[in-house]
Parts: sequence; C-alpha cells; structure tokens
Amino acid sequence: MKLKFSLISTILVVIILMTISNRANSQENSLSQKFISLFNNSMNPDVACYRIPAIVTAQNGDIISAIDERVPSCRDLKWSDNINIVMRYSQDNGDTWSEIKTIVDYPLGQSASDPSMILDKTTGSIFLFYNYMDLVHEKDIYYLKMIKSDDHGQTWSSPVDITSQISKPEWSNDFKFITSGRGIHTREGILIHTLVNIQNGAHLFKSDDNGASWNLIDTPLKPGDESKIVELSDGSWMVNSRVNKMKARYVHVSKDKGQTWDSYPDNQLIDPACNASIISYDMGNLGIEKTCLLFANANSTEQRENLTIKYSFDDGQTWNAGKTIYSGQSAYSEMTILKNGDIGLFFEKDEYKDNVFVRLSMDWITGEAKD
Repeated sequence: MKLKFSLISTILVVIILMTISNRANSQENSLSQKFISLFNNSMNPDVACYRIPAIVTAQNGDIISAIDERVPSCRDLKWSDNINIVMRYSQDNGDTWSEIKTIVDYPLGQSASDPSMILDKTTGSIFLFYNYMDLVHEKDIYYLKMIKSDDHGQTWSSPVDITSQISKPEWSNDFKFITSGRGIHTREGILIHTLVNIQNGAHLFKSDDNGASWNLIDTPLKPGDESKIVELSDGSWMVNSRVNKMKARYVHVSKDKGQTWDSYPDNQLIDPACNASIISYDMGNLGIEKTCLLFANANSTEQRENLTIKYSFDDGQTWNAGKTIYSGQSAYSEMTILKNGDIGLFFEKDEYKDNVFVRLSMDWITGEAKD
C-alpha cells in the first residue's frame, strides 16, 4: 500500500513540475512574440554587428535607443578601427521606431564605443557618453567623451572630451571606460554615472550644475567592473557591479554621497560576468507606497544566457526568483520607464546577432504572468 501511495505521489510531483515548466515555456514564447528587433546584423551588409545597448525615456516621452555600430568585426574598442554610435527613437511607447540614425562617426582609424545616457529631469537635456580611441595615433589610450541633446534626441551637439574632468593624469595609460547603459539624476538634482579603471576599481563621477561640468568622486569601489548606480528609497546610493569569475554580482552602498561604502557580494543575483541593468521604480502611480528595484541580467553562473528580470521591495536586501525574458543566449541589457508606466527592456540576443526591445508591465513583472 505504501509503495502504491509513493508511486502516486511521485507521478503527481512529475505532473506538477511538467505543468509549471510548460506554463513557463508558454509565457516565454508568448513574450518573445512581442520582441522588436531594433538593430541586427542583417540590416546593413557593411556592418559586422551591433552591440552594447543603451536606452532612455526623454522628457517628452520619446524612447531613445543607442548602440555601437561595429563595422569591421564585433570586437571591442581597442581592436576595432571603425565603430560608430547609432540610434533609433519611438514616439508611441515602443510600438514603432524611426530609421537608424548615425550620431557619432569618426574617420577610419578612430572609434567610439559603449554608449550610455542620462536624462536631466530639470532641463530635459539628454547626455550621451561614450569611450573613444584613435587606433592609428594613440593605440590603447582611452578618452571619455560626451554629446548632448536639448530636443529629446532629435539632434546632438559636437563631442566634448571630459577625460580631464572625470579621470586622473596618472590614469592616462590605464584601461578605463564609462560603463555602457545609463546613469541617473538623483532626487537632489545630481547627475551621476559610473567609470571603471580596471587597475584602480570602479568610481563615480557627477555633475552638480546640470552637466556644465563633471568631476570624479575619488573613492574606489572594489571589486567592480562594469557597474550601475541606483538611488534607494532613503536617498542612499547603491552600485551594482559585475565582477569577473565571482559568478554573482557585487553591491556597494553609500549613505554619504559616495565618500564611504559598504560592499558585499549578493549571491541572490548570480551572474556569468556580464553587464546588467538596475533601475528604481516609484510604485506610487499604481497606488502602492513602495519603491521597487528592478534588476535584469543573464541569470546564469556560466553562460551569457537566460535573461531574467527580478524585483525587490526592500532596497535590494531580498529579490524574488524572477521571470525569464529569454532563456537563450542573451547578454548586455538596459531598462527604462516608459511614459505609460511600463518598462522598456533593450537587450543583446543570440550571440550578438540581434538587439531587441520588449515592453513589460509592472503587473507582469511583480504579479502573475499574463499572456
């Protein structure tokens, strides 16, 4: 009798697990049908690949997406003599998108890479940062540059070199770069972003004058590779960092505007060593008096795969199990809050062959998934 009961119990467990798996697969397949390919290597026969997504919502509600256009190969800045920054925009919450437009393009031998953006919520200006190298005359020397738009991404200024403002003279030959993706505008009005010096750790740089000038916060965050900053509900700053070979994210929290930091690994957020994305979402518009952190990354310890979004209602102390956006090969990602309250997620897919946008509702992220 016990054997019969045990067999029935086993069968029931298998059926339940199969049901859960089938439901998850169905939800993922339904979601993948909503992916919009913004940049892929079939769009231009002269371009090897598009990589490193950045996305921001302009003050008028337009969505601005930017990315590397890597012409000769898919390799990074120091190995490629022709990388441009291109963009597309949407004026209807991501339903339709403009044609591809080039916004940073240097002569052959000079490259721009790793776009990131900050919206100044006071002025409406958008700052787009990138890393620059002249591979002909100054191979392996990294410069840090910026362009600005005052019309919601329709036109952009000439590049401004901010290397001397946010770096140190003794770093001139170091491997350093502004993290791709995005920075933030804090509630106190500070524009802030992350810079990585591989030899000296991650750092923050900021502007207190709406982007007229920038300066380095000279407190290194270690360990820390590509990093993202977010403001917590009490005004503290949290930096979430990639750390190679750790198989999880590293978190740094400062209560004194970056002068001192408490740092710890977060094993809830496993990671294969890849750039990720984190944003803060005010749930007040949904009638909930909470701030929600959203985190998206390749949710794996070994491979860049299984792009997943997770949420936290306690400033990142605990995270839910997450929902799979795409279980296949997936790498860098970035998020933005759309004017209708949804989340726009922009990520690399299928070994960098495609870069897709998908719109997610907060109900879907934090509640029961709905097709």
